[in-house]
Amino acid sequence: MGFGTEIFFFVALGVIVLGPKRLHTMIGHMARAKARFEETTEALKSQLGEVLDDKHPGKPESPSELSEDD
Repeated sequence: MGFGTEIFFFVALGVIVLGPKRLHTMIGHMARAKARFEETTEALKSQLGEVLDDKHPGKPESPSELSEDD
């Protein structure tokens, strides 16, 4: 079975169990939740990057800078 067939069965099962109106509403809720999750993930990555940069401000950028400290 291909990926398209699995989607077809999922949608068919959803229509049978939920009905067409409720399935449409459920898909809308899932799409909004996915969008919020992606926004939150990006914000978290950004904040984590800022925190890591703040904790290591004098971090050497190349191996030659390491040998100068010896």
